[in-house]
Amino acid sequence: MHVHVNAATSADGKLASRTREQLKISGPQDFERVDHVRAQNDAVMVGVGTVLADDPSLTLDAAERIEKRESTGRPAHPARVVADSRARTPTDARILDDTAETYLLVSEAASESRRAALADAGATVVVAGEERVDLTAGLDALEDHSIERLMVEGGGELIFSLFEDSLVDELSVYVGSLVVGGREAPTLADGDGFTADFPRLDLVGVDRLDDGVVLKWNCKHR
Repeated sequence: MHVHVNAATSADGKLASRTREQLKISGPQDFERVDHVRAQNDAVMVGVGTVLADDPSLTLDAAERIEKRESTGRPAHPARVVADSRARTPTDARILDDTAETYLLVSEAASESRRAALADAGATVVVAGEERVDLTAGLDALEDHSIERLMVEGGGELIFSLFEDSLVDELSVYVGSLVVGGREAPTLADGDGFTADFPRLDLVGVDRLDDGVVLKWNCKHR
């Protein structure tokens, strides 16, 4: 599976403020870029923290991209994937509407009642891992559902875990012209952090969009 992590950060690397409220970091040109990248992938993935904070739909905006996917025999929108170890996704979350297929990766620690409720709400529930989602096993299971290209849009805990497991192939980051600050504000890659054997990247592109830049890297697997 090809995994493309895409994110927008402030100039100091923050995804949001310390209150976890969504920030407008980029503008219309980058929104267009993100919609284009989504359309190229089979699924779009976020962590449950993003679902709880932002209630995203993770669907395409441009009608011509929807029509192009349908004309080639693909679903109108990429599938949605949520890494949700304890099955905390609300049953009325927008990602559980019938616009696109939704997969929830949960661990064995998620209660049977929550798993059943989310399945009843329309999700395909995939159990991978004991106490927390085993991302390697989870992504392998997604491949069984014909997901070969996966776009990951955050948050920082999920992105760090993907890097930790050497699962990231490509990273693109829009860096906006604002400073957020705050030691509690989420960053591009949170989690425990690396102290050695740092993931290495090859810079392959720099593009100016809106009032910021998009940096593109290919990832060297450790």
